[in-house]
Formats: sequence, structure tokens, C-alpha cells
Amino acid sequence: MNAVNVKIKRLHPDAVIPQYATPGAAAFDLVAVEDVIIAPGETKKVPLGLAFEIPEGYVMIVAMRSGVALNTKLRQPNGIGVIDSDYRGEVAMMFDNIAESVGWDDTYPWRINGAVDLTYEYKGVPDNSYLIRNGDRVAQAFILPIPRVNLVETDEELSETKRGTGGFGHTGVSA
Repeated sequence: MNAVNVKIKRLHPDAVIPQYATPGAAAFDLVAVEDVIIAPGETKKVPLGLAFEIPEGYVMIVAMRSGVALNTKLRQPNGIGVIDSDYRGEVAMMFDNIAESVGWDDTYPWRINGAVDLTYEYKGVPDNSYLIRNGDRVAQAFILPIPRVNLVETDEELSETKRGTGGFGHTGVSA
């Protein structure tokens, strides 16, 4: 398989050039460059400190890491991030904190690995807040070829398939 060259520009001194965690990894890791606290009910953007030059005919897809989803109540609000080939700005990761707030006292925020962060500077945040630290691997991305398509409007019937117009769970959940 031929590798595709992608130019990367550091926009922050702590930016980490992405790497694949294992030889068989489909996606490379993206790392936060700032500490960000996300309280229950908040949506926050986590800067990654990098800009990419995605080749024309390709797209970069950014998704949250599965460990973050497993260990936290953080979710990616738009499902995935789409980085087009003509975008040259900083890539960031968005998170929603879907945890319920149970109050505000001398609590400490949760880390994305599921541990409590006992750093004094972050004491007294809303309960069920999450702290993403500078240097945390928060997202993963992969680059895919995307064909340009011609969308052709028609008044004719569309070709028939076995599935037809069935959607949204029409095949059930049982194997």
C-alpha cells in the first residue's frame, strides 16, 4: 500500500506530531495542548495545536478514543469531525459532558482515564466535571480517499433493491 504524505504544522509549542500507537492501528492519536475542564452539561473545544494539509481528494476523520468513552461521560457531540482538504486552521476535538450535576462543593475533577485529579488548582469544580490535561491523548484520526461525485436529479424511479426504503433498524438487532 502506498503511503500518502500529509503536511503538519505545529501551532502550539506543546503540540505532538501524531503517531500510530501500534503497527496495525488504523488511526493515529491526537493530543490535547491545554488543560480543559468540562462541567456537566457543557460542550467544550479541546485544542490539539496542529494544522494539516490534507491532499485534495482526501478527508481526515477525527473521532474520540474508545477509552475516553468507556471511562467517562464525555461524548463527541457531532459523532465525528470532518476535516476537509481545503481547511488549514487548527484541528480541535469537541466534547459534551453528559454526566448529571449533583452539586458543587470541594470536589476534584475526574481524569479521562477514570481517576480523580487531586491537583489543588482544580479543587472546587462542579461535581462530575472532567479534566483533560495538556498531553492527554483525546482523539484519533484517519485519512481516507473521497471520490468527487456528480449528483444528478431525476424524476424517474430509483432502481429497486432487496432493502428498498427500509431504514433505522428495519433488520432488527438479533443475529
